[in-house]
Amino acid sequence: MEKISIVISCYNEEKSLPLFYYEMEKVRKQDFDENTEFEYILVDDGSTDDTLAVIKTLRQKDNKIKYISFSRNFGKEAAMLAGLETSTGDYVTLMDADLQDPPSLLKTMLSAIKEEGFDSVGTRRVTRKGEPAIRSFFARRFYKIINRISHVEMVDGARDYRLMTRQVVDAILSLKEYNRYSKGLFSFVGFKTKWIEYENVERVAGETKWSFWKLCKYALEGIIAFSTMPLVLSSFLGLFFCIIAFLAIIFIIAKTLIFGDPTSGWPSLVCIIVLVSGIQLFSMGIIGQYLSKTYLEVKQRPVYIVKEKNE
Repeated sequence: MEKISIVISCYNEEKSLPLFYYEMEKVRKQDFDENTEFEYILVDDGSTDDTLAVIKTLRQKDNKIKYISFSRNFGKEAAMLAGLETSTGDYVTLMDADLQDPPSLLKTMLSAIKEEGFDSVGTRRVTRKGEPAIRSFFARRFYKIINRISHVEMVDGARDYRLMTRQVVDAILSLKEYNRYSKGLFSFVGFKTKWIEYENVERVAGETKWSFWKLCKYALEGIIAFSTMPLVLSSFLGLFFCIIAFLAIIFIIAKTLIFGDPTSGWPSLVCIIVLVSGIQLFSMGIIGQYLSKTYLEVKQRPVYIVKEKNE
C-alpha cells in the first residue's frame, strides 16, 4: 500500500473546487488501483467567498479530505507550506484548484518516479495561450535574468504542480525561511527531477488572483531570495562613479589652470549631480530590499496562522 497526498491551495475557489474534486476522483478511479491510497489536503488561504463551506461539504462526503483554514490571506507560498507540513503520503503533489494543473498527468508522473528512478517530476507549460502578451513577455525575460544571476536553475514556464517523494518533501520542509519562493526552493534542494511539458490550460472557473503587479513583486522575491547580484551591481556602480568623479575633478582643475574659466559648465554639473544622486538612491533601495527581508526573518513570525482544521 502506498499513499499519495494531494495539496490544493484555495483562495476564492468556490466555483472551481467541486469541478476539481470530480475530475480528480475520476482520475483516481481510472488510473489507480486499490493499492494506492489518496488524501486531499485543501488549504483555505483566507477566502472571502464560500470556499470553506464548499470544502466542508466535500469533507462530509469523503473522509479522504483534510482541510486547513487560515485566519487571513497569507499567500500561496504559505498555503503550500501548510499543505506540505500536513501531508503524510509517500508521494506528495501540489496542485491548483482551477484545473490548470491536469490531474491526468499524475499517473505518468508517478511512473517516472517509480520506474525511471526520479525523485520528483515537475511540469512546465510550453505555451502561454490565454495569457496577456505583456505578461508572457515579462515572464520570459524574468527567467532569462534570474538564470543568469542566480546559482540555482529555474525552468521557464515551470508550474508549482509537481510530484515529489517523501525525501524531497522533508528536504523542502527543512528550509525554515520566512520569505519563501518555492520555485527556487525546489531547485535548491536538488534531487533528480524530470520535466513534463504540456499545453497551457485555461481556468475552469473563476478569475486569476495574480495581477501584473503581484507577479512583479513575486519576481522580485525570487531575485532577492536567490541572488546577491543586485548588491554586486550597486557596488560596481558606486565604484564606477567614484572613478568618473575623480577623473572629472582632475579635468576641472586642469581646465581652470589652463583657461582660467572656473564658472562655465554648471548645467552639465547639475545633470551629473542628479544622475549620481539617482544612482545612489537606486543602490540604497537595493540594499533596503535585502535589509527588509532580513528584518522579516529576524522577527521569526509564523508563516501562517491556522483558524480552523478538521484534525
